[in-house]
Amino acid sequence: MTSRRIAYQGEPGANSHIVANRHYPDWEAVPCASFEDVFAAVTGGEADLAMIPIDNSLAGRVADIHHFLPTSGLHIIAEHFLRIQFSLMGVRGATIDQIKTVHSHVHALGQCRKIIREHGLTTVISGDTAGAAREIADAGDPTQAAISPPMAAEIYGLDVLAEDIEDEDHNTTRFVVLSREPVRAAPGSGPTVTTFVFNVRNLPAALYKALGGFATNGVNMTKLESYMVDGEFIATQFLAEVDGHPDEGPLARALEELAFFTTEVTVLGVYPADPFRTRSQ
Repeated sequence: MTSRRIAYQGEPGANSHIVANRHYPDWEAVPCASFEDVFAAVTGGEADLAMIPIDNSLAGRVADIHHFLPTSGLHIIAEHFLRIQFSLMGVRGATIDQIKTVHSHVHALGQCRKIIREHGLTTVISGDTAGAAREIADAGDPTQAAISPPMAAEIYGLDVLAEDIEDEDHNTTRFVVLSREPVRAAPGSGPTVTTFVFNVRNLPAALYKALGGFATNGVNMTKLESYMVDGEFIATQFLAEVDGHPDEGPLARALEELAFFTTEVTVLGVYPADPFRTRSQ
């Protein structure tokens, strides 16, 4: 029997790999070089699902994802949150006092400034955090280290020199799971998130009027982001997320009102809200 496959961006040991293993432990995790490759793997049938980071509590939205989603033909079927943890790791036998340079993704370096400053390390930017660990393993130099997720130390045979080195303990990334087939949460099955994109008509106060239905129907909107379409300054698309199910009264009425003031509304997913949402309130 062919194993089920879930694609992610990055090298083995990346945070996306960690969250894929945690929630789909029996699936084969497939690393991809870029987000575009991840989307292509699922649309082309090489993978069944994709695990994609969409937001980070420190860095904000993940670039490119919001551009790929509306035109990908894929559907959001789940969300998962991961508390981001980083370790400083070096080759076997290295000590933290030997380290002169540290490799990692630019965001990870920015999120671990304290230990870098404390030890006077020179930073080297890598393509991703797990790739930095592989670079250190390949170099075999005890003066070089990587800032990577703990899983990378196991994969690449490195020693962990310091754990939990991130500056903030609330560093959390939200991931969404994408599928070729729409799998909607059932109405009444519990807290639900609905993600959709829409284009407002090019009229004065169109956005204000478009959003009015959510307020009057008591629908909580947790995300609203805009970006240009095809480089046009007058054509703006919005990505929104709301609490609720489109087959239930309040959200159904709000979406009906939204249709009057938009040129297009596309629902990208209707899926269970991760319990992290209530824990973090």
